[in-house]
Amino acid sequence: MLRASAEVTTTPLDARAITDRSVDPLLPDGLVLLDFVDAVLTGDGPGRAAARTAVLDALGPTGLVDAAGVIGNFEMMNRIADATGMPVGKGTLKRTAEWRDLIGINGLNHL
Repeated sequence: MLRASAEVTTTPLDARAITDRSVDPLLPDGLVLLDFVDAVLTGDGPGRAAARTAVLDALGPTGLVDAAGVIGNFEMMNRIADATGMPVGKGTLKRTAEWRDLIGINGLNHL
C-alpha cells in the first residue's frame, strides 16, 4: 500500500529507509514516523512514549492519531492474512518484486 500510495501521489520515497535507517526516506518527518512504527511494533514502553511524543511534536494530535491508525490497520491486515494462511497473490508478487528487492525482504520464507 505504501508503494502504491507513493506512486499514485507522486510522492518521493526511498523505501530502503524501511529496513536501513542510514537512508533518508525523503518524506517530511519520515524518520520520526519510522521510529514510531518500530516502537509500537516492538512494544518498547519507554521508546514508545518517546516516539509518540516525537510524532505529536512533529505532526500534531491529528497526525499522531492518523499514524497510529495506519499502524493499527496494517497490523490488523497482516495478522488476518497470516492467521488464515492467505498466500501472497501472483499479481502482488509481480507488482512488488522491485520494492521487495529494494528493501531486502525477498529472502523471507513466506514469500
